[in-house]
Amino acid sequence: MLIENQQFDKQDYSSTLLPKGEYENCTFSNCNFSNSDLSGIKFSECVFTNCNFSLCKVSNTAFRDIQFNDCKMLGLRFYDCNQFGLAFSFNNCNLNHTSFSQIKIKKTTFKNSQLHETDFTECDLSASTFDNCDLLRATFDGTQLEKVDFRTASNYSIEPTANRIKGAKFSLQGVVGLLDSYNIEIEY
Repeated sequence: MLIENQQFDKQDYSSTLLPKGEYENCTFSNCNFSNSDLSGIKFSECVFTNCNFSLCKVSNTAFRDIQFNDCKMLGLRFYDCNQFGLAFSFNNCNLNHTSFSQIKIKKTTFKNSQLHETDFTECDLSASTFDNCDLLRATFDGTQLEKVDFRTASNYSIEPTANRIKGAKFSLQGVVGLLDSYNIEIEY
């Protein structure tokens, strides 16, 4: 089933599931997907605004050129998604406890978002941007961070020897997040 150019507003998919199919160029506003099952659904060039995806199942779900704005996305396992063409951006989203482990999401934009305890283990984030994002206790281990922009990000802790950071950008005050594992004191 192909659904194109449709607008979905204030729908509750936590009790009634979103019909399986391919959604192209659709807009979802103020929808509740919490604890729902989006497995096998394909989304292309869709925009989600003020939606709740907390603990949503996304096994083999396709997200291609998707914009998430003002969304609550607690505990999502993006590593379960269909990896072919995986591309999205996040603006003003809550991504706490979400996992991007072992996926390739080059050039992804995270803007004004909270990513507490988010897992980026062995993720390829090359040339991505964390613009004004809070990365408190986010995990970076074996992560591809080449050319990633962290200049306005805060609260990150990245072990330079355990990640590839060549060409990454950091602010002067943010460099402290690269030295956490050395247990040294830095005074301003």
